[in-house]
Amino acid sequence: MDKLVKKSGLSREAYLRHLINGVVPQDAPSPDYFSMMKELHAIGNNLNQIAQKAHVLDVMDVQRYDENMRLFKEAVRTITNAVLLPRRNE
Repeated sequence: MDKLVKKSGLSREAYLRHLINGVVPQDAPSPDYFSMMKELHAIGNNLNQIAQKAHVLDVMDVQRYDENMRLFKEAVRTITNAVLLPRRNE
């Protein structure tokens, strides 16, 4: 049990609370995860800056951009959920 607690990066009490609530905590993500997420957020920020400039210049397909930004945000959310959120105990 101590190995699992250590791998999760949670305190023993928090780990046990998760188990009591019927979820199994994930292992703590690798430093690569945080590096990738930082890069993805920087890309999203750049996309927003490009969109603002293109909108001002009226040279952008707003509907297409909005759909792609929605997909980008959903991908970030899916990755985050898969790596960080505890899973239901089956």
